[in-house]
Amino acid sequence: MTPAAIRFLSAAEAAAALEEAAATPPPGGLLLLSAPAAAAWPGAAAVAAMLGQAAARHPGIPFTAALDCGSAPGLALDALRQGWRLLVLDNTHPAFPAVVGAAEEVGATLLPAAPPVLDLSTLDLQKPGGRAILARHLRGTPPQP
Repeated sequence: MTPAAIRFLSAAEAAAALEEAAATPPPGGLLLLSAPAAAAWPGAAAVAAMLGQAAARHPGIPFTAALDCGSAPGLALDALRQGWRLLVLDNTHPAFPAVVGAAEEVGATLLPAAPPVLDLSTLDLQKPGGRAILARHLRGTPPQP
């Protein structure tokens, strides 16, 4: 089963996803995906720190982390050196095959595009409606019109 993919822009958004996943465990697991091209800014280390803060607030909640590298193969290689094991890189970049090879050498996975995600920056997670949308997404329930 496909994991519930959540795009986050901050440690608070990642923590909200983990908090909701504790109450509504996603049947296929949870994928926390960084902002588009976050490898460039705020950078791989900053995104890892955000995830570390979120995980510390909700220990024991399993998730997979993915870093979006946009169209920057050099940043993807740097992220691999920093220990990232799931990356997104634009597959139209000429260096994509070389980065795939580097990822395979360290046991990492390189996605050619971001999977469909729920972008938490579009929700007000302080309101019940925002939390309800997040819970439905984690359960795998399609959005209601």
